[in-house]
Amino acid sequence: MAFVNWFKRRLVVIAGLLTLAYLLLPNVVVTVFSFNNPKGRFNYTWQEFSTEAWKDPCGVSGLCASLSLSLQIALWAMLGATVLGTMIAFALVRYRFRARGAVNSLIFLPMAMPEVVMAASLLTLFLNMGAQLGFWTILIAHVMFCLSFVVVAVKARVMSMDPRLEQAAQDLYAGPFQTFVRVTLPIAAPGIAAGALLAFALSFDDFIITNFNAGSTVTFPMFVWGSAQRGTPVQINVIGTAMFVIAVLLVLVSMVIGNRRNRQKA
Repeated sequence: MAFVNWFKRRLVVIAGLLTLAYLLLPNVVVTVFSFNNPKGRFNYTWQEFSTEAWKDPCGVSGLCASLSLSLQIALWAMLGATVLGTMIAFALVRYRFRARGAVNSLIFLPMAMPEVVMAASLLTLFLNMGAQLGFWTILIAHVMFCLSFVVVAVKARVMSMDPRLEQAAQDLYAGPFQTFVRVTLPIAAPGIAAGALLAFALSFDDFIITNFNAGSTVTFPMFVWGSAQRGTPVQINVIGTAMFVIAVLLVLVSMVIGNRRNRQKA
């Protein structure tokens, strides 16, 4: 009876931990197989422990070049989508204009539309414009579909802002630019940062839209897909593990910084 009561009190926590373990299981598998030494072309069966792939992560031809290209596209797409998305979010929340409701609805279309439909539509647009498929067509496509996610993230933050804080800054003779830089922007920063990180992750991870509009350009997801057809090198697991560890470290650092700021305010 005591165990049943204990289990009921901690049911939500247990369910959350089990869900988290389920979500992290693929990352654990990728990490484990990054230390594998496969005998054949495919890294699907554990053979023996080895650190050779970690010593030479760029040992596979084209891997680091595709990774570098994906990082460049993701960074530029993040910057473009964050700047445009932030301005759109502020316009939708702070201003009243014609077709505001229609714009709000259209913002959600890229999020709700199947990627293959958007990919085919963008490809048709680029071909009709006579554009050469490659880096720039990928970048334009990524900014376009990342934009909606940034708008939603920033818009939610802006809607929760207390307008009295900006009014107080204006009462203290702060100009519009000072009010925005010193009051509005710091308050909206968490939403902007969340949208930027989401845009970076979506851009770096995208395969379908990129595959349609890349031409002969090969990004990291396309390299992984191509490698899976002829043999999966261990270095792919190494890169995946390294990126997962970096992401976790960034989250931990942001949590530590946030906790320190909260303590200082208290």
